[in-house]
Amino acid sequence: MRPDPWAERAFAEILAQVAVTAAEAGEGRFPLYAEPDTGRWTTTGRGSWAGGFWAGLLWLRARHTGAAADRAAASACTARLAGWVDADTSTRGLILWYGTALAVEDAGVRELRARAAGACLAAVDGELGLLPWGSAFGGPRLLARVDGLPGTVSLLATVGPAAAASHLQRHLSLCLPGSGTEVCRARDLVPAWSYAAETGWRECAEPAPGWSRGPAWLLLALADVLHRPVVAAWLPGDPQALAERLADAWAGPGAPLVPPADAARPDGPPDTSAAAVTAVALLKLSLLPGPRAAVYARRAAGILEHLVDHHLSGGRLLNGCYDAEKGIAVRHQLVWGDFFLALGLAGLAGAADLRAV
Repeated sequence: MRPDPWAERAFAEILAQVAVTAAEAGEGRFPLYAEPDTGRWTTTGRGSWAGGFWAGLLWLRARHTGAAADRAAASACTARLAGWVDADTSTRGLILWYGTALAVEDAGVRELRARAAGACLAAVDGELGLLPWGSAFGGPRLLARVDGLPGTVSLLATVGPAAAASHLQRHLSLCLPGSGTEVCRARDLVPAWSYAAETGWRECAEPAPGWSRGPAWLLLALADVLHRPVVAAWLPGDPQALAERLADAWAGPGAPLVPPADAARPDGPPDTSAAAVTAVALLKLSLLPGPRAAVYARRAAGILEHLVDHHLSGGRLLNGCYDAEKGIAVRHQLVWGDFFLALGLAGLAGAADLRAV
């Protein structure tokens, strides 16, 4: 793929803004979301489930600049994620995969990733066939949620391919109508299920079907596994055909470039972060052999260019929605939105191998 000049410019713009974000967030803090008008960040001390995306942005900057100071900042940020290794949450994939995936040459990062993968494998519930959502953020722990897929499947793949496949397959069987054998509209995906021995699996009320990031997270995890043949071999059927069917249904010509945060409220806030995640998933699909590779590359580039032209301001991706139901940060800059936009642009610009991230 030839580098796109507009993608290179936008990628550099986002990375330049990283220094501004770091100063605004403060030393030792993790940015979560920023006010659209002022750029003021809401931050966390441990990073919450999104801390890995800030570390990932810092690693993208370090790779781009080659500066020792930028590398040191990225390494120090990643080290602060170590407290999540033994946390009871399947979002360890979001935290510890994306916080480490761009720094495999760093010995400390490799060791942290190995510890995280081993901890995730040890926490897999063999009877349920998945790594439970967990209790780290409160509430019941025996949940299956699509945001517990990205990164987690990749982490598990490094130590237990069969467990990685089982974790993904359990979510596919629960979340997709007909386990993906039917045409599935994005708003029909059921993003969360709870389990009890007395009743089995039951659909959760929150997040509800129509949640913008549900389809994006699931498509990303499925695209990831297709680049890990040792995992894909454990999946039934043809996982690439399933991924292509979902990509066509959820991100085809008739789909909006930026989905509404809640499909039941099409006139409500959009979610640019879901669009950025979807674009990265499509780029990953475009790197697979097959007749549809060029189609997915064009769709991904179209989404990314739209985000740059209409929602990127001074290196800040605006109009992301943290939580539409609770009215939290509904048109804001989100750290994971910035990360996935930057990652997608890096892929277009030839600055990152998306098969490894």
